[in-house]
Amino acid sequence: MKKFAALLLVILLIGALVLTGCAQKEDAATEDDNVIKIGVFQPLSGANAAGGELEMKGLYLAQELFPEVLGKRVELIVYDNRSDAIEAANVVRRLVDHHNVPIIIGCWGSTFAIAAGPIIEEAGIPTIATSATNPLVTIGKDYYFRVTFIDSFQGVVMAKYTYEEVGAKKVAVIQEIGNDYSVALAKFYKDAFVELTGDDDAIVMVMNYQTGDQDFSAQLTAIKNSDAQAIFAPGNFTESALIMKQARELGLDLPFVGADTWETPELIEIAGEAAEGAVFSTFFASEVPMTKNSEVFLNAYREKYGEEPAAVAALAFDAYLVALDAITRAGTTTDSTAIRDALAATDAFPGAAGTISFDENGDAVKSAVIKEIRNGKFTFLTIVDPF
Repeated sequence: MKKFAALLLVILLIGALVLTGCAQKEDAATEDDNVIKIGVFQPLSGANAAGGELEMKGLYLAQELFPEVLGKRVELIVYDNRSDAIEAANVVRRLVDHHNVPIIIGCWGSTFAIAAGPIIEEAGIPTIATSATNPLVTIGKDYYFRVTFIDSFQGVVMAKYTYEEVGAKKVAVIQEIGNDYSVALAKFYKDAFVELTGDDDAIVMVMNYQTGDQDFSAQLTAIKNSDAQAIFAPGNFTESALIMKQARELGLDLPFVGADTWETPELIEIAGEAAEGAVFSTFFASEVPMTKNSEVFLNAYREKYGEEPAAVAALAFDAYLVALDAITRAGTTTDSTAIRDALAATDAFPGAAGTISFDENGDAVKSAVIKEIRNGKFTFLTIVDPF
C-alpha cells in the first residue's frame, strides 16, 4: 500500500507545484494547526445505502493514502442522509453550522445532492458531488462541482447505443417518478432516441413507478403487449433488478438498457439470471485504466478490500484527491472562497476514473463507459468520448 501512496503523492505534488507557483498561504494563526475537516454526506442507510457504502470505500482508501494536506491531518466528518432528501439538507446544514467545514464531498444520488444545493450555495462552501449526474445539481450553483459526467450526455450515449448496437427502433421507458435522476435521464434519453430514429413514435410508452415499489406486473404487461423492442429503465438498482426479474417471469424477453445506478452487486444478486445481457453506462472500467492514477487506485483498492472496485468508488476517490489538490493550490485550509476558486480552475487532473477538467457549470468533461452484465459480472464493452 505504501508504494502506491508514494507514487500518487509524487504525481500530485508535482502537479501542485506547477499549478500554484507562488501561491500564498494565509496567516497560520487563523487556521487549525493540526486538522482540516472535510464534510461528507452519503446515503448509508435506506434504499440507496449500497451506493453510498461503495463510495465510502473509495473515500476511505483515498484518506488512507493521503492523510494530510498542507501539513494538516484530514478528518472526514461523515453524515448519513438516510436516502432522504430532507435529511440530506439537514446533515449538510450540520456540517456547515456545527463543524465549520471548509469543503464538502457528496453524494451518491442526484435527489439528495439537489436538496443540499441551496444550503451549500448560501453558506459558500465548495462541494464536490461524486456520482450525482442530474444537471440541476450544479446549474446556477457557484460552489457545487462534480467529478462525473451529466445525464444530458449519458442519456444520449445510451440512446445511441440502443439504436446503433442493440438495433431497437421502438423503446419502452419505465421510470422512477419520484426520483430526480430517473426522470431527467429518461427525458434526455427519449429526446435523443426520437431524434436518432426520426420517428416521433419511437418511444412507444413511458411507464411510472414509485421508489420502494415491489410489483411491476402492470407496467411490464403493458410493455409486453406493445411493439417495444427494448426497455430503458433508468432507476435505482433495487427496483431495476426487480423489474428485470419480473419481466422474465412474465415471458418478456426484451433487452434491458440502463445507466450508472445499475453497477452495484445487489442488482445482480436480486435479478439473478434475469440481468444477463443488460447493458448500461457507467464511469470507470478496471479493464481499461484511463490515467496513470487509475492503476494506482486499482492496485491499492484490490490490496485493501480484496475485490474489484465499483465505478462510484473510483469517483469518490477522485473527489477526495481533487479536493486536496484544490486546497493545496489555494494554499489554505480555511478560506472556502479561495478553495472554490482553485476548484473552478481544475484542468486535466489525472483522476482514477479519467482526466478531470471542470466546465463553466462545474461539471467534469469526461468519457462514459458502457458495460454488459455477462455471466453474473459487469463486463466492459466500450468507451464513449464526449461529443
